[in-house]
Amino acid sequence: MKNIILLLISLVAFSIATGGMIRQSKFFKQEALPAKDTFVVTATMYQPLAGQTDSDPNITADGSIIDPENASEHHWIAVSRNLLKRWGGCLDYGDKVELHGAGHKDGIYEIHDTMNKRCVNQIDILESPDVDLYKFKN
Repeated sequence: MKNIILLLISLVAFSIATGGMIRQSKFFKQEALPAKDTFVVTATMYQPLAGQTDSDPNITADGSIIDPENASEHHWIAVSRNLLKRWGGCLDYGDKVELHGAGHKDGIYEIHDTMNKRCVNQIDILESPDVDLYKFKN
């Protein structure tokens, strides 16, 4: 079963279906399967830059290599530690999440990175360095 995460971004709620269960049709269109659990998290964005990451901005916590100029095309996210299985959460690297209600950011994302330990109940969407900061408003 998939999980659902509700994101609160600038007072707007978004739902994410999470887990590793993504179904592909014969046309290779991905669609999420039904969800199970619900969490409330904050969603932000980050870029593969030394000031926003650790000393290796192009390597994620799971060892994946980021193509910095095309980072937005990866559709990867970082999650706070409390959401990851190794720290008691229910998500793991490689799990896919489906974001709904976020306008141009709707879509399927894959977990590849971990946020700083000070972050709790939060996700970061990976973006290319040339992407302007964005937020969603009511």
